[in-house]
Amino acid sequence: MDNDILKLKSIIEESNNIVFFGGAGVSTESGIPDFRSANGLYSQDLGREVSPEEMVSHTFYVNHPEQFFEFYRDKLIYEDAEPNACHMALAELEAQGKVKAIVTQNIDGLHQKAGSKVVWELHGSTLRNYCEDCGAFYDLRKIMGTEGVPLCDKCGGRVKPDVVLYEEGLDTDVINGAVDAISNADTLIVGGTTLIVYPAAGLIHYFRGKNIVLINMSATSADGKANLVIRRPIGEVFSECLFG
Repeated sequence: MDNDILKLKSIIEESNNIVFFGGAGVSTESGIPDFRSANGLYSQDLGREVSPEEMVSHTFYVNHPEQFFEFYRDKLIYEDAEPNACHMALAELEAQGKVKAIVTQNIDGLHQKAGSKVVWELHGSTLRNYCEDCGAFYDLRKIMGTEGVPLCDKCGGRVKPDVVLYEEGLDTDVINGAVDAISNADTLIVGGTTLIVYPAAGLIHYFRGKNIVLINMSATSADGKANLVIRRPIGEVFSECLFG
């Protein structure tokens, strides 16, 4: 076990209020591509004139719903994905009373699938969908069991995934919950995120605790503030730390 893993184990053992802040890199080991790496979604040539970033904007959703849902089903939903060692370790640490909350930019629901209970989903979830007209709730089967634009069974309105698209604001209750969790933590573990996407990335500035741990394959803007920086796949790190 190398020194970084030993130091991480020590920080976890000494902490009583850990908050984990994660991004797309948390789920890559579950087979879900991230966005900004060399192999990420935004680097893919989709054979379209519109970029992937444009296709997940509110404007594109409103103006080109058929194309939006084609892209959404193909690139943003991974029904067969399973939690990896990172998700499982965080759920275990929550069960032990160490991790008090997870703040995630991911929309895949894998933290909950692993067993985590307190999860603040900054960008929503593909597992939740709502009729824009009457508010009726639908699970993922509504999206995947239809073609084209999904319509409400009750009123015929368009069913929208409960995900935050570009140009849309974050949910106030979720933001407040995440800020409260981070500001009360004694240790903040940041993993699988480049800390580029705002306002989500700005939430780490509310941390006033003792330890910041950064686990990411590439450098981030917060590296200089961290007590520990680990440049390895996050599932591998947690697997060695908790299960090794």
